[in-house]
Amino acid sequence: MRYENSKSVILTILILVSIVLTWNLWTYQPNFDMMENGNNVAEVTLKEKRELHEVITPDAVLFHRNGQHNGTTNAALLNQIMSEIRKWSFYDVKNYSENVEDIKELVHGNGNAEIVFPTDIPIEIYRSVLKFEEKRIPAFNFNRIIINVENSEKGNGTVYFVSADYRQVFISHISPGLLNEFNRDFYKNAEQYQRYFAYEATEERTVFIPDGNVEMMEYTYLPVVLNSEAFKEALFSDPRFVQKGTVSGLEEFSDASSKMTVNQNTNMLLYVNPNGESDYVDNAYDLLMRSIDFINGHGGWTDPYRYVARDVKRKSVTFRLYNNDGFPVFNESGMAEIQEVWGRNEISKYVRPNITLELPLTTEMVKVTLPTGSEVLGYLESKKNFKSELLEQLVLGYRMTRDKGENKLILLEPAWFYRYNQTWGQITKDDLGGLLHGLE
Repeated sequence: MRYENSKSVILTILILVSIVLTWNLWTYQPNFDMMENGNNVAEVTLKEKRELHEVITPDAVLFHRNGQHNGTTNAALLNQIMSEIRKWSFYDVKNYSENVEDIKELVHGNGNAEIVFPTDIPIEIYRSVLKFEEKRIPAFNFNRIIINVENSEKGNGTVYFVSADYRQVFISHISPGLLNEFNRDFYKNAEQYQRYFAYEATEERTVFIPDGNVEMMEYTYLPVVLNSEAFKEALFSDPRFVQKGTVSGLEEFSDASSKMTVNQNTNMLLYVNPNGESDYVDNAYDLLMRSIDFINGHGGWTDPYRYVARDVKRKSVTFRLYNNDGFPVFNESGMAEIQEVWGRNEISKYVRPNITLELPLTTEMVKVTLPTGSEVLGYLESKKNFKSELLEQLVLGYRMTRDKGENKLILLEPAWFYRYNQTWGQITKDDLGGLLHGLE
């Protein structure tokens, strides 16, 4: 009898416990405020995101007028020009390549404004920058936008998208009112800009070079070192499992599959993800869009970087640092570039500087006078084995170096740079001897 009573008591307790648990389950409301304020991993952002038109932007504009060539690389003016063009509506886009007898005349002829980009751009990605009336337009690449100002067809304006490398020309049209505004705002003022002279590198390619003496500022910066922990949080899939080690200014972060190295002596960051490697070759649009989205994902635009190169076979995209005036910056160790290499679904290699040039020392700014473009060209032509057909560009820019007296300081020294056989080179003071009077 005592055994039966015990069973009844136990059964009653279990029933009561079941009722209580069921009630708690029905009435439970999670405390979302506590969860939101907990130690969850937040999105890591080093700097603000950038719009597509801020990353894919032209290097220069050239105005071909009255047999003369004037132009500028000034970032502020180029922004004004592109802001106006982004308001246009392009229509009737067609392949015009077979109609072009002389591509040099079409691009550089009198009456044209030539907007020059550093490398080819897929129109699919630039559709979000420009406005096209048609929902579907042909797929093509371009590195020039040619606005025919003086000799446009009667009744509308003509704009060409040209890829000199691929020998492609696509024609489009805009309203005559838009063309008149561009003529009034920019083209008619061409003579106030820098003079350029034409160098006929080949029968099919002309290189335009700034003419006359050029004055530029030399800058000194106290760089800001970016937080390595922030990159760790941004690049690794689960930062909780990342191990860190430090040896002689070298920080190493690694998990089971990836590794990030930050060299505080060279100020370079290298992230490698072997799992991202693949023989898969993306198309140009996906590769470029993915690369920009990746940097936007962690706010990696820590300085004014621009898209300058891509290699679809190597699955790589390169962004170069430009100064605020619009001049490209070069450095032998890669401190002026961001490079990405992609696998099928993941980035496999990410190389970039871990500093930002936020603090210019205004007291150290010096104005220097560079030799003329014709003097620099004469030096190149005097070099043994120089072949004019391999000269692709000759531009003004800045060389990034460390201050010899104070290693923490970064110098931006103005200089001439040339692209020869797909490789950039610099013309140094020693090369030109007495020509660089302003840098002596």
